[in-house]
Amino acid sequence: KQWYQRRVAVGTFFFFGSKCSFQKYKLILSKVTLLKVLFRRQAIRNALRYFPKHCHAELAPELAKELDDFGHIYMYRFMPDTSLMRAYPFGEYRSRTTAGAAIMHMIMNNLDRAVAQFPEELVTYGGNGQVFSNWVQFRLAMHYLSIMTEEQTLSMMSGHPAGLFPSHRGAPRVVITNGMMIPNYCSREMYDKLFAMGCTMYGQMTAGSYCYIGPQGIVHGTTITVMNAGRKFLGPNNITGKVYVTAGLGGMSGAQGKAVVIAGCIGVIAEVSREALEKRYQQGWIHEIIDEVEACVARVIAARKAKEILSIGFHGNVVALWEGLVCHTKKTGENIVELGSDQTSLHNPFNGGYYPVQLTFEEANKMMGEDPTRFKELVQESLRRHVEAVNYLVTKGMHFWDYGNAFLLEASRAGAS
Repeated sequence: KQWYQRRVAVGTFFFFGSKCSFQKYKLILSKVTLLKVLFRRQAIRNALRYFPKHCHAELAPELAKELDDFGHIYMYRFMPDTSLMRAYPFGEYRSRTTAGAAIMHMIMNNLDRAVAQFPEELVTYGGNGQVFSNWVQFRLAMHYLSIMTEEQTLSMMSGHPAGLFPSHRGAPRVVITNGMMIPNYCSREMYDKLFAMGCTMYGQMTAGSYCYIGPQGIVHGTTITVMNAGRKFLGPNNITGKVYVTAGLGGMSGAQGKAVVIAGCIGVIAEVSREALEKRYQQGWIHEIIDEVEACVARVIAARKAKEILSIGFHGNVVALWEGLVCHTKKTGENIVELGSDQTSLHNPFNGGYYPVQLTFEEANKMMGEDPTRFKELVQESLRRHVEAVNYLVTKGMHFWDYGNAFLLEASRAGAS
């Protein structure tokens, strides 16, 4: 800060070794974040390590633009046709080993458009659970798997293929580490910087380990959770006709729609993304889609009376739904929700894991990139409203629990009670 103030007084700056005017530097500062000023060069160097030097002059501006536009270098020039990305039979892969073909099969399943949340960003689920950090890593890993023998092991480090190493037939064919951070420096800010630099990535549980199988992998656990919540809070064999309200119909949270039906209750699952909602509806994971809070409340009341077993996908923000339920309770004196939770991706609250109620889905996506500071403020304000509504219904007899998605952690950080 002192250096900046002295430069203001002098009226000149040296930016990356070249002299420029104060006005020009102000313009640069307005467009370039601290991350880009301090780490931009290194991020581009890290990306260029995959290419011979004679390619650097052509690729560097392209990679720099991706970093500026997306906050990360995905190397889209090397992205294959994702419409062809799917798990093909082992025999269709050019591989010297069955294990190599099997792992390629798993990788392509994780990046299948019908499976992955954001396939172009190599994200399988959870908002930021990546298979690789960029598309060149995908191509290199597939190449290594194709030439690997039964006496070699591929070492993967946060999407980066470190290479094939001598091993033996009884050894793993691939050894993977993801999200490696030094504990004393593992703040969110440091992780975001290292991710932008291509030094680390978050592989979730099964994205970066190539073994994701969609919501079916968590249906059993979600069903048991809902059933045990019913037993714990409502008594044995007393969940029929009871209502469970939650949020999220993405990769893992998508299991909630099926789980409530197996458990035998009425589930209302809010989802801001129409695309995710339609996918779960087409797959049969939810029975109905409702777009208005009032209509949703009316449908829940009717289902309770009939003791239906029903899964409703509410297209909208879960905070709006909770506040609508509060309004109904205040107006009628009747609480119509027995169980509540949340499965939004609050491990990643400011980059698409949680959408603030004050904005539409499209507005939020735009602000996320253009004004992240304001977006964070709105997310935290939304979390405070979220908790306030939940707390009110808890006083009226509802039972709510944190599903392990950092909901209570981020709500407390936002100043919620």
